[in-house]
Amino acid sequence: MLNQRLSGILLHPTSLPSSGGIGDLGPAAHEFVEFLAEARQGLWQLLPLSPAGLGNSPYSSTSAFAGNPLLISLERLAERGMIPRERALSLKNGGGPVDYENVRATKLPLLQEAARSFLKNSWGEHRARFDRFCAENSWWLEDFVLFDALRRRFHGESWNRWPHELAHREAAALDRARAEHSEELTIGRFLQFAFFEQWRALHAHCRHRGVRIVGDIAIFVSYDSADVWTHPGLFQLDREREPEFVAGVPPDAFSSDGQRWGNPLYRWEALRDSGYDWWVRRVRWALAACDIIRLDHFRGFAQYWQIPASEPTAVHGRWVDGPKDDLFRVLRATLGDLPFIAEDLGLINDDVRALRARLDIPGMRVMQFAFADPGAHIYLPHRFERNTVVYTGTHDNDTTAGWWKSCSEDERNAARTYFGVAADGIHWAMMRAAMGSVANFCVFPAQDLLGLGSDARLNFPGVSGGNWTWRLKAGALESRVAEKLARLMEVTDRLPAGEFEKPYAEAAAAFAA
Repeated sequence: MLNQRLSGILLHPTSLPSSGGIGDLGPAAHEFVEFLAEARQGLWQLLPLSPAGLGNSPYSSTSAFAGNPLLISLERLAERGMIPRERALSLKNGGGPVDYENVRATKLPLLQEAARSFLKNSWGEHRARFDRFCAENSWWLEDFVLFDALRRRFHGESWNRWPHELAHREAAALDRARAEHSEELTIGRFLQFAFFEQWRALHAHCRHRGVRIVGDIAIFVSYDSADVWTHPGLFQLDREREPEFVAGVPPDAFSSDGQRWGNPLYRWEALRDSGYDWWVRRVRWALAACDIIRLDHFRGFAQYWQIPASEPTAVHGRWVDGPKDDLFRVLRATLGDLPFIAEDLGLINDDVRALRARLDIPGMRVMQFAFADPGAHIYLPHRFERNTVVYTGTHDNDTTAGWWKSCSEDERNAARTYFGVAADGIHWAMMRAAMGSVANFCVFPAQDLLGLGSDARLNFPGVSGGNWTWRLKAGALESRVAEKLARLMEVTDRLPAGEFEKPYAEAAAAFAA
């Protein structure tokens, strides 16, 4: 699969112009799949689909396995008779930025109303599917719905600030909590069922139209998550279950203090002793949802930056060896030859490059980086190799039009020299160069298809607020854009093969209905 020449679009579902104030898995998502097919695109790249935590970031989630309930389409629930259609359409329609506080206040009550209706009125095969989903996924579902209910009970406080008996998961306290929150837990189970039912339908639509989903696994998980609360022994925590060390990256030319992300670090020796069971389950689950997986911060599998939790910045950290080949040996022995993409950006050394080469995993090239200095020419097409995924920019970059406006004159002159003068803008010049390169995959943010400026940027790394809110305007991806892309696919030999069957039967069985 990764040896095919394909092109795709990066667009997170929250950015779709759905009703309800946030993009979801409903009609707008299926319309986007049709756009991809018309444009002869073979890839749709997403960010993590888990419930967003701190700062509404999909990379700061309360679970590595659960789906984000805000992505559930109310319209699809109305089609199933779980909520009146007028109620489903009562929220403001798509187009404007996501107001997460308002969406939670207005959409979640409607989702809960739909859940109660289903639980009261469902029978037959539909109820049997729900029961099977709960039984087959109890290994993560039960801990997550309890964690989520307790987090609401304690007004969003991190689990380490809950009463000691709950924070330390004493059996009697957990039993009492389950009894006290029984209805809430059942609603939580339904919301996960609804999410994965809708996701499965969307994924099937993608397969039918020859579009492969590129998912995303963040290497680290949030401290305030069901995963750390449930499996504290897998993380570098002290006796009180507080982090001993946290993740980040060291100081560099962009930050004198480095970046202190705050995620707890793994006890890799404990994971190794368990046969990496938690990671096997995580990757199997991701491959049930997606066709290809981008491994965020691939560098951390070779070496990770270990920061004492007491340190306010990332300055006083040190590099520590990660699991390297050992983890991937177990994953492949258990799950087969896996379709990974390595996010190998930033401070990359020979050890990281050698690990990626041994594993034969394609790396990433971001063309916006190419003109900062002569050493950055590795991001230009004449330096690419086939086993590469090339981007104009990612979710962490400015849009290409925004980059062009703000970059230095030296960078602009270098880009003009390389690409020539493009009548349809620097974004199309870059995309054409990427499509014509030897790189097997090329992926472009939806913003770049439209030449949108910095006001359409999705994320500003290191900035705590105002991210993840951009949304596509309804109708913005017109047929003329699809036709232009389709013609480019023909001349650059990137036409997808058409309908395909998902090959990972064992992983897909996780969603069996």
